[in-house]
Amino acid sequence: MSTTSIQFDRVIAICQELYTKKMKDYGCAWRILRMTSFTDQIYIKALRLRSIQENEVRKVDEGEVPEFIGIINYCIMALISLEKGIATHPDLSYDEATTLYIKKVAETKQLMEDKNHDYGEAWRDLRVSSLTDLILQKLLRVKQIEDNQGKTIVSEGIAANYQDMLNYAVFALIHLGMANE
Repeated sequence: MSTTSIQFDRVIAICQELYTKKMKDYGCAWRILRMTSFTDQIYIKALRLRSIQENEVRKVDEGEVPEFIGIINYCIMALISLEKGIATHPDLSYDEATTLYIKKVAETKQLMEDKNHDYGEAWRDLRVSSLTDLILQKLLRVKQIEDNQGKTIVSEGIAANYQDMLNYAVFALIHLGMANE
């Protein structure tokens, strides 16, 4: 198993632990969110990351790590909702929601490994701030696709963008040392 694959798994284990704890607290209330709401939640987190990275003074004492974890988990929930459709009420059991989480992670990890093979792990030379900017760029693309009612001419769809954002957030957490814990 490659170093990146091991680091990916370590980061995801931390994110999944939070996801499962929140599932026990709240159930899958997130299932009622429309796709635009997922996009907006991730957008808020990415904007906060950019603010943290640019501003010396913070009024909320939280760093980058919780925001990247939030991006990862919201991307996975969005991918689940793309597959299952939007619900009018919480409709997944704890076990179903966990199984779907693991499935979406596996699909996204495979994409990451395929791209890493082709790109030679170029992400390792990127700064965390650049990964934040790439997430914001993907979010703006998703917002435009949503505004176009999901229609694209030549670009990849919404799911591929969520997967890319998820992978960028994992890379950022690896850079921030999360895979060493």
